Amino acid sequence: MKRLKIIGMMILLGMFFTSCVAVVPSNGNHGLPPGQAKKVTGAKSARDYAPGHNK
Repeated sequence: MKRLKIIGMMILLGMFFTSCVAVVPSNGNHGLPPGQAKKVTGAKSARDYAPGHNK
């Protein structure tokens, strides 16, 4: 019975730690910095590709 409680607690703790994963949304640049994404698309400003500039 004691062994069953220990196994249950280990499973519960494992589920707790695996549920705490931060997911960072992609900005669509495929890992490119804003200036390089601007060059690829031919845009005049890199503002649209920089994180935090959502207009």
